[in-house]
Amino acid sequence: MPRETGRKVIASNRKARHDYALLDTFEAGLVLTGTEVKSLREGRASLVDGFALVDNGEVFLHGVHIPEYTQGTWTNHAPRRVRKMLLHRAEINRLMIKIREGGLTMVPLQLYFSDGKAKVEIALARGKKSYDKRQDLAERDANREITRALGRRTKGMG
Repeated sequence: MPRETGRKVIASNRKARHDYALLDTFEAGLVLTGTEVKSLREGRASLVDGFALVDNGEVFLHGVHIPEYTQGTWTNHAPRRVRKMLLHRAEINRLMIKIREGGLTMVPLQLYFSDGKAKVEIALARGKKSYDKRQDLAERDANREITRALGRRTKGMG
């Protein structure tokens, strides 16, 4: 059987980009059990309530839902268990320093397979206020309207 290559996205957290201002992103491996990997290969996972914490110099992923494997037996995993993330020591130290500054959190953006290994993309993020969200929406609508007007103009309709 040929080795798996490329990047296959399992789940992405689109709401994170709306709720947080993303400052820096990291790619981390995950310590998973066999039934978790099989469930992920079926393309089932949810990052909606997920977040990461640094504890004793190690990073753990909390709140990520990987449903039980349907053909699993008594060896099945708990869907919302805490999972260890694999990062380099320098990256963990950098994360700890940034989080200590205050107001920052780590949120998962994507869960995917990269060359057959389960990876998670986490971001160092600052929470947005409701007026920031409204401002972003207004800016996006304005940009969309500008591109529409330019499109109409180049086609000779405007």
